[in-house]
Amino acid sequence: MTARHSLPLFCLFTAVLLLCASCNTQAQESTPTTLSTSRLFGDHMVLQRNQNVAVWGWCKPGNKVTVSLNGQNISGVADHEGAWKVFLKPMKAGGPYVMNISAGREHLQYKDVMLGEVWVCSGQSNMEFQLMNAQGYAEEQKIAGQLPVRQFLVPERMSLVQEKNLPGGSWVKAEANTVGGFSAVGYFFAKELAAKLHVTVGIVHSSYGGTQAECWISKAALLTSPVISAAAKNQPDTWDAITAKVDKLVKAYAYNNQPVVNYTAGQLAAEPVSFFNSWRNGIASTWKWQTLFGPFRGTGFMQRTITIDGTYANTASVLQLGQTDADLVIYINGKQILKGNLPADRKLNLPAGTWKAGENSLVIDLLSDQKNPSWFGLGLNGTAKDVNLSFGSFTINMFDNKWRLMPDFSKPYKIEVMPDNTVSTLYNGMISPLVGLSIAGVAWYQGESNADRAHEYRSVFPLMIKDWRTAWKKDFPFIFVQLPSWGPPTDSNKGSMWAEQREAQTQALKLPNTAMAVTIDLGDPVNLHYPNKQPVGNRLAWTALNTVYHLQGYSLSPQYKSVEFKGNYALINFNESDLEVKDNNGEIRGFEIAGADHKFYPGQATLINNQVKVWNDAVPSPVAVRYAWADTFLNDNFYSKQGLPVAPFRTDDWTGITERNKYPVF
Repeated sequence: MTARHSLPLFCLFTAVLLLCASCNTQAQESTPTTLSTSRLFGDHMVLQRNQNVAVWGWCKPGNKVTVSLNGQNISGVADHEGAWKVFLKPMKAGGPYVMNISAGREHLQYKDVMLGEVWVCSGQSNMEFQLMNAQGYAEEQKIAGQLPVRQFLVPERMSLVQEKNLPGGSWVKAEANTVGGFSAVGYFFAKELAAKLHVTVGIVHSSYGGTQAECWISKAALLTSPVISAAAKNQPDTWDAITAKVDKLVKAYAYNNQPVVNYTAGQLAAEPVSFFNSWRNGIASTWKWQTLFGPFRGTGFMQRTITIDGTYANTASVLQLGQTDADLVIYINGKQILKGNLPADRKLNLPAGTWKAGENSLVIDLLSDQKNPSWFGLGLNGTAKDVNLSFGSFTINMFDNKWRLMPDFSKPYKIEVMPDNTVSTLYNGMISPLVGLSIAGVAWYQGESNADRAHEYRSVFPLMIKDWRTAWKKDFPFIFVQLPSWGPPTDSNKGSMWAEQREAQTQALKLPNTAMAVTIDLGDPVNLHYPNKQPVGNRLAWTALNTVYHLQGYSLSPQYKSVEFKGNYALINFNESDLEVKDNNGEIRGFEIAGADHKFYPGQATLINNQVKVWNDAVPSPVAVRYAWADTFLNDNFYSKQGLPVAPFRTDDWTGITERNKYPVF
């Protein structure tokens, strides 16, 4: 009841915020008359130690601006547009200080300013993942107030132009009542750095869930790329035009560039399973995460082919579709089973004879969005534990990507443009306003949304790194998380998008001043947003302590260096010599070996004098070896003596399963 009564006040407050944001943008577009700074500067801020510190803002053109901090008084003059910038000389770690800024009779004062280490933490949902949802949150709450860790949260914003300032945001100290809103990976990263460097660490958190790297690259940089330039050239310059383009793209994607055909649920229910082969595959989750169906807001259909052994055809069963509370109609083999809502326990008890031996067609007509949580939208809301079909002790897991999806264009719908329907919009709105901030480096966790185009990511990811460095006019350290384990079991014969994406990430290490935290032994096969984020943050921190701060005692994951093929076996060399096998029998899991026929077999592998010998009697003349080449590989036992997993790799360059996939240009 309270939430319902407070809704009008919330709406009014939101409207005021939007109006303020609009006024702020308009003020920047016109000549400023009052003294202001970038939103990045304020109470509790952390400034980068041992570097020139840029401070900038706006005031009346021609006014002299003086910034005072820690005994320094540095002045500058606002240009004809009212923009000003000054540089404080390098200072050692310390604080708290007070920053005073004056221009004529105007004066600003920012308190509790610390000098320490400043890192931009960016990426998609696993960087965005909040500490309040992470494993160990309660324990971190208890100690948060004792930690010299602070966060500036960059508001989510798409823009078609490069913004000069942010619409909001402020520096927040880690406290019991605030730390839950911190990036979990960013928090653990900063906590570890602060403990080892003995300084205050500030993270500027600029992330947006479910986004591709192309969103985070400037248009100017994209136009230089033969891989992705067409997308930048063809992007309209108004939101209305983009929305119309995306509408056409969604329909073209749904119908494989064929004309739209509207069906009723009854018609679809009567179709054989082969009819749905032309529909797009999707996962049993929100449609917002379903590739080009993400911007669709309306109703739609989901179909799943279920193969039943004759043993269970005459057995009662229980169908679970997670915690889905949407209005829906369910059909099995043409027969309507349910109309309305799932039972309170979300379990649909089906009598014997519902299913037949062989292939069965389950069709769901989704008539509404999920009601709780309201953000979920269209789709099935469940997990691997509760999206299934069970016949007593035998269960068929349906929390997978074997569903077929089709929007219902015959009913009212709208298109909500998402970052992934555009290029450069997050760079414009969430990175451009940060450019020039004095930072120690960037910590990046992204790549999940690019995995289906991993081969393109080989070009796109380095382009992004170089683009940001060009904007900052500095080759700052760029460290990143290699994707962890997620998804169903795969191997080299089936192919793995995530393995190819990890390889693309590894190739970015060719750029100077980059480093990678390997997390193949972390993650969850059925939960993309796994809660155990502390090891990820710690490994990022150790990566920085090794490569940026050059502290002793911190190492990186061992990497593949070279291979020697000798008769019926291969010898693998690594860039580290402190390898160990965490099994008494000494056999290393996860290796595969192939001959000229490109057919892979499980490899027997042992560690001999810091080389790995790999063989299989079925491969008398091996030419290729792969390690941990799978979406998920959590049973690894091959580590450095410091406890870091050996990075996945392959010795061949054979065509992968993502090489044919290209960024959709419309």
